[in-house]
Amino acid sequence: MTPVRIEAKWIDLFARVFKLNGVQPGEVCAVLSETQTRPDLPQLAELGLLQLGARPFHLVLPARPLSAPVPVRSTGASDAIGGLQPVVAALAGCGFIADCTVEGLQHAAELPAILKGGARVLAVSHEHPETLERTAPRAEDEAPVREAMRRLKATKAMRVHSAAGTDLQVSLEGARVGGVWGFTTRPGSLSHWPAGLVLAFPAAGAVRGRLVLDRGDVNLTFKRYLQDRVTLTIEDDHVVSIDGDSVDADLMRGYFEAWGDRSAYAVSHVGWGMNRGARWDAMTFHDKGDFNGTELRAFAGNFLYSTGANEVAGRHTLGHFDLPMRGCTVTLDGTPVVDNGRLL
Repeated sequence: MTPVRIEAKWIDLFARVFKLNGVQPGEVCAVLSETQTRPDLPQLAELGLLQLGARPFHLVLPARPLSAPVPVRSTGASDAIGGLQPVVAALAGCGFIADCTVEGLQHAAELPAILKGGARVLAVSHEHPETLERTAPRAEDEAPVREAMRRLKATKAMRVHSAAGTDLQVSLEGARVGGVWGFTTRPGSLSHWPAGLVLAFPAAGAVRGRLVLDRGDVNLTFKRYLQDRVTLTIEDDHVVSIDGDSVDADLMRGYFEAWGDRSAYAVSHVGWGMNRGARWDAMTFHDKGDFNGTELRAFAGNFLYSTGANEVAGRHTLGHFDLPMRGCTVTLDGTPVVDNGRLL
């Protein structure tokens, strides 16, 4: 990770984004981080909050012992708090939390208790500030994501297909639909930055078909563009075969197998990216230690297939793949919302 000088433009940026989140002068705000957080992010969060006249404090947690057989990446389920109730109580008592943990609180076990206290949480992805600058949320981003959520909630069946051979069927009956546009002003809610994404967590037994990861598609868990095609066959929500004679296929097989957990092979969520400022090629700009890759989940027109934990289906695991794909057509009850990788 390259040391980054704090720039005035980034302080202004954080202040603008926090203002979108309704931060007010005098409001008590927490800057949550851990000892492995890149140091520029909590500094920028503090300075941005002070620029708005808020009253921030820092809560820094030490790294916890490893609990998994392989590295855990891109889960949105930080274990930094580790069930410490005084920490949960302190966060729940805040008006706003700038979440600068490495993995983020989106699916952390303590999040429901924190939100119950009325806190607004913005998960600031563990990215170089330049990435956050390019993908900063705007007030006008909210309406299109809300509209996409409305359409997704009204849909019974999603189909995804591509010229590479993908043909995936997803029943959305009983699914939980979500979307993020990069800010939230509602007490007891969370958003994240970068944003611009709509998705569904399908109910159990809702997904089947074939997923063909083509050259240039992304394995975000590995922060890697695929060099060769990998075909995943999905039955009853679970990947049952991984076909391909390549390093990409071998890496996926090894990571799946390492968990020794069938739930690691199951679908977590499906959706598509809506952020026209996010870039598919963003991973070529920085060393791996300087980005988390969140913007690749959100670039406009990608289809995002993710494996791992899905509370709607009653599955819990730390094994997780985020797989943003190009060139897909996504239809909702037969009506396309993405056409050959182009957001409609």
